[in-house]
Amino acid sequence: MSRRVTPEDGERATIRDVAARAGVSASTVSRVIAGDYPVAQSTRVRVLRAMRELDYVLNVHARALSGASTKMVAFVLDDVTGPSFAYVAKGVEQQATAEGRLCMVCTTHGDPSRELAVVEAMREQRADAVILVGGGSLDDTYRERMTHFAHALDKAGSRLVLCGRPSLGDDVPTTVVEYDNEGGAYAMTSHLLSQGHRRIVYLGAVSSEDASTTKVGRDRGFTRAHEAYGVPYDPDLVVPTSFDRAAGYEATKRLLARGADFTAVFAATDMVAVGVFAALREAGLRIPDDVSVAGYDDIPFAADLAPGLTTVHIPTEELGRTAVRLALNRHEPQHVVLGTHIVVRGSVKPPSMR
Repeated sequence: MSRRVTPEDGERATIRDVAARAGVSASTVSRVIAGDYPVAQSTRVRVLRAMRELDYVLNVHARALSGASTKMVAFVLDDVTGPSFAYVAKGVEQQATAEGRLCMVCTTHGDPSRELAVVEAMREQRADAVILVGGGSLDDTYRERMTHFAHALDKAGSRLVLCGRPSLGDDVPTTVVEYDNEGGAYAMTSHLLSQGHRRIVYLGAVSSEDASTTKVGRDRGFTRAHEAYGVPYDPDLVVPTSFDRAAGYEATKRLLARGADFTAVFAATDMVAVGVFAALREAGLRIPDDVSVAGYDDIPFAADLAPGLTTVHIPTEELGRTAVRLALNRHEPQHVVLGTHIVVRGSVKPPSMR
């Protein structure tokens, strides 16, 4: 009985089609694909030629069930439109390519339950690494579930990577690549205080709805700097907001409308600072003559604002590259902390005498 050697029109070629074309068994084709079992070179050449001729596409679900790696890393973030996230993603993609891996991008829209679902899906897909970027939830249930997934990924030969967020615990098998989040906020607040500012607005503080690790760290840096300088801060000037432009704009308008007294604004992200710029100018206030403004992230166009934005620099691309490199090369240290530093531009000066 003759064997079918070409799939019917419109049908996807199967592993049996490849085996028939190459004149070998389906198990031999599987061994060639997996690359983890010795196969004669001439046989390997015939199988690879048959795969090209039939335009065979590997079934990643079947491969996952077989226990083989998918040669893929998953990059999980809140929002692909965030400029700082985009540059972390660039670093992840560059290093993944250098390591011979594909990169899959998944978004969570700030929903911790969605993040957990994505991690579970990537575990089922046998991703070589699942990289979580940005602040993580402090909720106990969330942390317990994420700890469970870290152990499950490790058992499957994969790795959970925490990029820009702290460890889940010394006994949890993760790769942690973070930056000095609290230290950056401390340094920027200290810079404003050293310039003579005593009424500093902080936009982007922790709220009951959003107590991410990123927000907690930046809050601590702001308050610790005031304590170090012996300067009390006004709680009414510490305003919870999200990390986007609209939040900075609306919060600044509300402060101005109620007649709040301040000489400087420390925005928890550069995008929040962009909104602050717009609201201050709309009110006829000059930056930095009337109000100084500082940000956090040092996204590329921060230098192109007028005046240029004084901000905290995060090594975003290095974060992404390091996350992939350490996850795939576990003989290296699996917990590193990258430094931050202030970039001084024209948006901050000593307060004017009033």
